[in-house]
Amino acid sequence: MNRSWWYRFVLMTVIFIVSVFMVIPTALDLGEKSGFPVKSKINLGLDLQGGLYMVLGIDFKKVYADEIKNYISKVKFTLDDEGIRSELGDLNRSNEEDPKYSIKILNQAQLEQAKELVTKFYSYPLRLTNENGSLLEFGLGNDYMTEIEDNSVKKSIEVIRNRIDEFGVTEPEIVSLGSERIVVQLPGVKDIERAKDLIGKTAKLEFKLVHDSLASDGMGGVPADLKRVMDEAEKVGIKYKRGERFSEFVAKMNEFYKDKPKGYELVFEKIVNPVNNEVQALFPYLVEETTNLTGEALQDATVRIDQQNNQPYVGLTFKSAGANIFEKVTGDNINRRLAIILDGNVYSAPNIQARIAGGQAQITLGRGDYNTLLKEARDLSLVLRAGALPVELEFQEQRVVGPSLGADSIKQSETAGLIAAALVFIFILIYYKFSGLLAIKTLIFNILCVLACLVGIDATLTLPGIAGIALTVGMAVDANIIIYERIKEELRIGTPVREAVQTGFGKAFWTILDANLTTAVAGLMLLNFGTGPIRGFAVTLIIGIVCTIYTAYFVSKVYFEFYMTRTKGKAISI
Repeated sequence: MNRSWWYRFVLMTVIFIVSVFMVIPTALDLGEKSGFPVKSKINLGLDLQGGLYMVLGIDFKKVYADEIKNYISKVKFTLDDEGIRSELGDLNRSNEEDPKYSIKILNQAQLEQAKELVTKFYSYPLRLTNENGSLLEFGLGNDYMTEIEDNSVKKSIEVIRNRIDEFGVTEPEIVSLGSERIVVQLPGVKDIERAKDLIGKTAKLEFKLVHDSLASDGMGGVPADLKRVMDEAEKVGIKYKRGERFSEFVAKMNEFYKDKPKGYELVFEKIVNPVNNEVQALFPYLVEETTNLTGEALQDATVRIDQQNNQPYVGLTFKSAGANIFEKVTGDNINRRLAIILDGNVYSAPNIQARIAGGQAQITLGRGDYNTLLKEARDLSLVLRAGALPVELEFQEQRVVGPSLGADSIKQSETAGLIAAALVFIFILIYYKFSGLLAIKTLIFNILCVLACLVGIDATLTLPGIAGIALTVGMAVDANIIIYERIKEELRIGTPVREAVQTGFGKAFWTILDANLTTAVAGLMLLNFGTGPIRGFAVTLIIGIVCTIYTAYFVSKVYFEFYMTRTKGKAISI
């Protein structure tokens, strides 16, 4: 054997050994704690190991309403800084696709100055829709509304991915479906409800002052006026029911409570039964409708333990600008209550006893056993750290793929693959004799290389991916057939055996390369423009093409050259 053959043989042997080591953890189902040097395994997709499939929708009507309220609050804050006294008006929902909010300038002489300030700082997100004396009505700018629609899905996907990464799901699939829906696939998820809770939380954190006269009845119960409103609403059928979207219930209550103080809204604290996790009571609060202190000012959220009562809570740290706002709010409102509101639910409403500097606050978690509260604190801090969803998502579709279905898919795929491989191997052995045996060894090498590559690039194997592997086997067989038929053609015209083998491999190479490159281009297009299962198929197809070119030509040639050496180039079984 010449030196070139030995180089190729050593390379082939190294690739084979590495591939075997890469595949062993998957083949033997070794865990992370095993002593085997390779820990990585082939990741199975949703269709093979089960998990959660969801379609989430976006309600842009609510998004627009929240955005206009947010910006009018900023407008009032800017006007106050400039010494222009103003008063918030009402939210006009007559056109839900274009909600409007009014603000009244209390000093008529400052009206033009106020309009100039709004134009200077808020001309892009806001547009002046109506002016009636000192009452200015604003709507969202058309370009800004388009930007909201474009960015909401992208930002939501980013935030969901951050949360899922912290949740520890391997290879999640999170993609947009049109302009208003998001598809989320979570392979291997066992705790379905917790995953849904983490994904669906908008994590809209707000700090709002409670109305002075309606803060409490002095005995820790519901204020008399709010109790009357709750009783009257229940009589007309407005009551929170299990399964109802809490935000819709809150909206109905605010619409029903028509005589509430101007600039305030009704929010609730959920009293949850720690045994069955059911909402057993709602404690109402009347809080300011707008605020300048939100989760956007948050720098970090961590789980901490109260040393006095040994209960977990979430400690909040504000950014510098947020810390300044928090210090000003607490300093200007001593002896008032400040409600901490997350996703429309009041977590706590402590009394402000002194100015709070340093940008530190906390969210207490109500009642329950230590472990339950610790888990809730961890999930809440995770959601706050991973970012707030820019919109509220609605679960439009949910399918739980059980692991038994995935196991059935794997078993059926294995059965189909074994039957197909057996038929192919039998055909090759009968038709090509000993050369067919060399082809079978090449095919096994090929499949081993493909699986090792999937482990190496941490790819996810799905049912379409298995189809890609099956197609790879077919293309590898086709490459062997091209080579063998070329060799047989040379033998028929009287070419000596050794030269026939060399010529057959030489003439077949460009045909094999051309056919595989053409398929690879199609695979790259699928990988670039496809999503989900299509990408899984494309990944295995492209890997298979690379492995097929190497094994079908180079590995097979090493085998044949060794075969020719043993027979001294005088005989060949083909």
